[in-house]
Amino acid sequence: LPGLIDAEVTASGAASGKFDGKMQMTGIILHTQSLDQVKVLKAAGSDPWMLPATPMDEIFSGYGEIQSTKRLRVQGTLTYYIAGSAAVLQNGKLSIWINTRSHADMRIGDWVDATGFADVHDGFLKLANSEIRDSHKFVPVTPIHTTWQDLTGSHNVFDLVSIDAEVVAKVREAGQDEYVLRNEGHLFSAIFRHAVPGVLNNAALPEMKDIPPGARVHLTGICILEDSNPFNVNVPFDILLRSYDDLVVVGDAPWLDVPHLMMVVMVLLLVILIIGIRVVWGERHARRYNAHLAYLERRRGRILEDINNAKPLAEILERITELVSARLNGAPCWCKVADGATLGSCPSEEFLSKLRVIEQEIPGRLSGTLGRMYAGFGTKTKPDIDEGEALKLATGLATLAIETSRIYSDLVHRSEFDLLTDIHNRFSLDRHLDSVIDSARQSAGIFGLLYVDLNDFKLVNDQYGHRTGDLFLQEVALRLKRQLRPGDVLARLGGDEFVVVVLKVHSRADVEVISQRLHRCFDQPLHCEDQEIPGSASIGIAIYPDDGTTKDSLIGAADASMYVAKQSKPRRGGARPSEVVS
Repeated sequence: LPGLIDAEVTASGAASGKFDGKMQMTGIILHTQSLDQVKVLKAAGSDPWMLPATPMDEIFSGYGEIQSTKRLRVQGTLTYYIAGSAAVLQNGKLSIWINTRSHADMRIGDWVDATGFADVHDGFLKLANSEIRDSHKFVPVTPIHTTWQDLTGSHNVFDLVSIDAEVVAKVREAGQDEYVLRNEGHLFSAIFRHAVPGVLNNAALPEMKDIPPGARVHLTGICILEDSNPFNVNVPFDILLRSYDDLVVVGDAPWLDVPHLMMVVMVLLLVILIIGIRVVWGERHARRYNAHLAYLERRRGRILEDINNAKPLAEILERITELVSARLNGAPCWCKVADGATLGSCPSEEFLSKLRVIEQEIPGRLSGTLGRMYAGFGTKTKPDIDEGEALKLATGLATLAIETSRIYSDLVHRSEFDLLTDIHNRFSLDRHLDSVIDSARQSAGIFGLLYVDLNDFKLVNDQYGHRTGDLFLQEVALRLKRQLRPGDVLARLGGDEFVVVVLKVHSRADVEVISQRLHRCFDQPLHCEDQEIPGSASIGIAIYPDDGTTKDSLIGAADASMYVAKQSKPRRGGARPSEVVS
């Protein structure tokens, strides 16, 4: 078997599928009866264990595409090992996770060689499909003493570290034991994984080390990150224990524990017994409450991320009502947005009449009331201070979500629409033209572009003032929009210049019909407050692809034809009538 590494072979046997827990096919397995069914076609060109040692932070330079990745060899001290699964090597300040199926006996602290293929999984550099060989030279690594702040910065991923912490809770599972710890006021987990879970072979699990909550411990292990991006700040992390010897109690739990309570019970009898029961219940409730708060805080953090990422408002408000319902032990919670929808688990009218309903206004910091938040309880329940606190949290999040959504929508609108006339601006027109041109190229279609320039608009500003001029432009934009069909787009380039993109046309004549409609919208004077001001415009036409195949060439062609129209007619009575040139 050792001689088969990197050799070219032919194998025969029975093929079967490889499946994950969802019964989805993840690969193929070839079952052979004996090694006689594996024939070597070409021996390996070199001994993989004779490859030059590659620095751990440079192994990715040997990565290839399409199954052409070359084999690499790394060296370091074995700091973590689970037979048939994984190992961790550390060499100075460098460390790496290694995936291996080797079941060889290895000693933690030995200097070992590993050969395999560079891989990146969930954003972390790893060595995959690896073989490991022990040199039997003991070269131990001194753990780096750290704090929660150091480890959450993601700089010690896969390093052997040590940290002092307080035990908050412990959990026994089939595949692993987990201790929830607290350092610097923050929670993290220390995990001891069972090499062979007892569920698989009916073997008894090793006895879990009994450490009471509140005890101070000094633990040593491998730092692993839960986030797929190891470069974020404050990334969740866990500590992998190699054995229970990595968990050392350095400070006893608080004096108020079960043994001491039992001694007091013998003296004070019934009174102390009652106190003891209350204390036990309180500690259990506190652990559950802390875990519940941590769960609620994670959900609140995800809601804030959704608000920051501009997720749909309805989805965010529904998650807020779910957060309140979780905090209030499953009580139905719903939200009524002002002039909007009702979201959340709102009971039916028949069931609602049987509930004690509390509500709280969603205040607007930029405007009036944004809506109301509701929660329903059984009529026999008594009001609790947590009810108001939960709704206060919900209304605060809802205010932030609604106002952030409105600000974002307003910013998007301002970036794409002209503030004076409320039609598309030059930026929006450019994007729309790019899309229309791409669509026309795909379908070999045509479309028209009209360039509209108001005649003698400067005289309007000079004679009536700039405020009246702004009203004049608003009225012009409104009249132009009324002459267009669904799908046509009107944009203001700036000043008194407008562009119309005309879709769904078959010829230049179709575009000229639209231009005549725009021309006729100036037949009647425009009403600006108490003034009646005559207006006219010069209009130029360009057709894609006859007059241009890019947005700049089309706008230039339409502008040129508009200029011809503007110059071809003399002024009449101080104003020039609308003209169209194509």
